[in-house]
Amino acid sequence: MSIITRAAVCRVPGQPWEITELELDEPKANEIRVKFFAAGLCHSDDHIQKGDAPMRLPVVGGHEGAGIVEAVGEGVTRVSVGDHVTCSFIPACGKCRYCATGRQNLCDAGKNAGTGLFPDGTFRFHQGGEDFGGLCVLGTFSQYAVVHEYSVIKIPDEIGFDVAALVACGVPTGWGSAVRAGDVRAGQTVVIYGAGGVGSNAVQGARFAGAKNVVVVDPVPFKREMAKVFGATHTFATAEEAREFVVQTTWGELADRAIITVGILHDEVIKNAIQVVGKTGQVTVTAVGRGMINENPGMLIGYQRRVQGSIYGGCNPLSDVPLLIGLYQAGELKLDELITRRYKLDEINEGYQDMLDGKNIRGVIIHEH
Repeated sequence: MSIITRAAVCRVPGQPWEITELELDEPKANEIRVKFFAAGLCHSDDHIQKGDAPMRLPVVGGHEGAGIVEAVGEGVTRVSVGDHVTCSFIPACGKCRYCATGRQNLCDAGKNAGTGLFPDGTFRFHQGGEDFGGLCVLGTFSQYAVVHEYSVIKIPDEIGFDVAALVACGVPTGWGSAVRAGDVRAGQTVVIYGAGGVGSNAVQGARFAGAKNVVVVDPVPFKREMAKVFGATHTFATAEEAREFVVQTTWGELADRAIITVGILHDEVIKNAIQVVGKTGQVTVTAVGRGMINENPGMLIGYQRRVQGSIYGGCNPLSDVPLLIGLYQAGELKLDELITRRYKLDEINEGYQDMLDGKNIRGVIIHEH
């Protein structure tokens, strides 16, 4: 028997999120139905809605979410009915070449993120005979969703759903951009471009890894102030100011690492990041956009600089998400402070406008049931 769920959907790029009712199928083999209580407003969903990133439409938005397992299909072993879970926006099968070699963020099961198709080639959301995919085969902007068991991670019951939702994407993506993909080491100087929901966690990661200088570049005063809460040692409104400081504090040797977590990637920020790191320096690119690396190859060769792409921050969701929750429980990771404002599902467009206006580190949808 299918059920009815309220969800925020995108039918045409450039149109606001639309709140509508959809039919949701029962979970099939190895699938579960989750009753979502919270969903994070990540910039990636806005890229889909704006048409900046390709996605099969119509789509149910949302890939950060947390809730309770309400029903399970045949053969499910990872979770049980009643378990509290957060999502993994890239599923982790645990068996493919990449999972087996400790690179779960590159799991082959993530191939359908842009279509919302399940492995059997079908969809679970429907309306009037039309199929709706879920972003990353999730769709957390819905009160309920059917997802594959590979796409959830069990969490302790005492963890709030609002903070647990953020650990589905923004927290590991940012934290890992420093600690995993970014390979930040103790005593280093790190420059982070963009201090929103992902960048704030890159700040936390760099600080936790023991960086001496955690330098943040963001034009928004509110975000610069919050960056200090998350562990930034120095903040600047412009890349030029940050570079001047880095030159002075490193006696001209420049930074060891640069991490790009701006809302929309562009050529200028890539250029600034390459030029701020010194010999053997690494630039980690986590942001999404249309930026190009237009630098002369000599800029990389002469100083043996490296540009590293990063998906999920290079994290392994099955091990790193519990690790991050453990750090939060121990008081070593700030999650509550990330949430600037909570919204109802009907306020989703307001929430995204607040994000674009620089008012939020992270907005969270609280589903009503």
